Amino acid sequence: MRTPVPSEARHGSAIPAQAYPRDLALLVKQRWSEMAPSSSGDWAGTELESALPNPWGLEQLLSVCYQASLLHEENRPVTFRLALAKPESFAAVGGPPAGFHRLVFSGPRPFDQHELRRLAPAASFERSLIGVQCSVEHELSVWGLVHSGPDWLRAARGGRGIGQMVAPVLMVAVSGPGRVLVSKGTRTLAVLAGGTLIDLATDVFAAPWLATVFENLYAAQWAEHTKWLKRTSASRSSLAPAFGRRLHEHVLRRVVATIRGTRHGGTLIILPESGARQQVTNGSYFKLKYQFCDEEPRRRIFSLTIRIMNELTKLKPPGPEPGATVGWAEYQTVTGTNLAALDEALFEVAHFVAMLADVDGAVVLTDRLEVLGFGAEVSGALPEVESVNRSLNALGTECSNERTDRVGTRHRSSYRLCQQLHDALVIVVSQDGGVRFVRWQEGAVTYFDQIATGPWEV
Repeated sequence: MRTPVPSEARHGSAIPAQAYPRDLALLVKQRWSEMAPSSSGDWAGTELESALPNPWGLEQLLSVCYQASLLHEENRPVTFRLALAKPESFAAVGGPPAGFHRLVFSGPRPFDQHELRRLAPAASFERSLIGVQCSVEHELSVWGLVHSGPDWLRAARGGRGIGQMVAPVLMVAVSGPGRVLVSKGTRTLAVLAGGTLIDLATDVFAAPWLATVFENLYAAQWAEHTKWLKRTSASRSSLAPAFGRRLHEHVLRRVVATIRGTRHGGTLIILPESGARQQVTNGSYFKLKYQFCDEEPRRRIFSLTIRIMNELTKLKPPGPEPGATVGWAEYQTVTGTNLAALDEALFEVAHFVAMLADVDGAVVLTDRLEVLGFGAEVSGALPEVESVNRSLNALGTECSNERTDRVGTRHRSSYRLCQQLHDALVIVVSQDGGVRFVRWQEGAVTYFDQIATGPWEV
């Protein structure tokens, strides 16, 4: 959740104070100690678990990264990822996609923003990290480069888990001016973006209220899967009841993350299936420029999720007992089966939906993720919304009130629509990468900010 907002900002128009690297360091220290030790096999219980600099060293590390984010190298913004760990944390042999290819400099390099600026082109954000270590005297230095390959991006964009064993060391990702994400291995701790500090202990994609929006989808998934079970004798395992929800979350993350990656922005309007077609037809609240015919292709996401659920139960049970439960862990790790092909197909559909968002206007979907069309324009005749609630956590239980005259047309249109259609969910992705979930909640238009959609993403 976001850090507390001054009480006067909750009831008036005061602007919350800007956050800086020192604030980020304090939050990281707090979240680091709160986060449970890693249970990831070889790394569990090792000294790497406590590899956090002293408060001064942590603040210096994040301050240098922040300053580097404001620089340019040959007219290119400075972006990079770094790992605070000894070279021995990465094996001398091996490399992507399963491992890391680390190269140690013959001598340490100074750790400052100008050194990071010079190294950034050689350490591509998508494929490499800069290795940094802290001496016993608490001095920071750059020891080399670590080539990770691009597979981590698949997880960051909602894909299946990465196969690399990532040590639970402090990692920093800088993806633009003033945008700094800090993680413990792949587990995000906090983000500083646009002068705002975000604690990612909560996740809107996993919020209970979002699950209620898609209850119709989950029920339909399970009903179709149950019908298939009755028709076939090929089933060997039982499917975990929560798998359908997790798979849907997986798809939604992919769509949103892909839109973010284009840096063009986009809007998704999600409506209950029971009334979506009527809203499209009467055009009272929005006009849909490009509408798809009512046939299976526009329901492809739903079809693929059912096939994945069915295919998963064909796997040999993980335990000795017949009918053992299979779920997300098996889906994430299984290879060489039809599941891999189905996952790739789902990935492509998610990319297709994201491409539709590149066109001016919104993409309209039902709560079963049926793609009705794109290029939707919210009616300008809808009453303006003077202020909205900004949720301070993923549940919407604590909010501050904000005026709407400080945001762009895309956001104001979503506010107007949700004020009229109380069962609509609008997801707005800004050009700068911000993600905002907008809905009607507790008698007011409320928005929820989601900064990261997956590991290491900022």
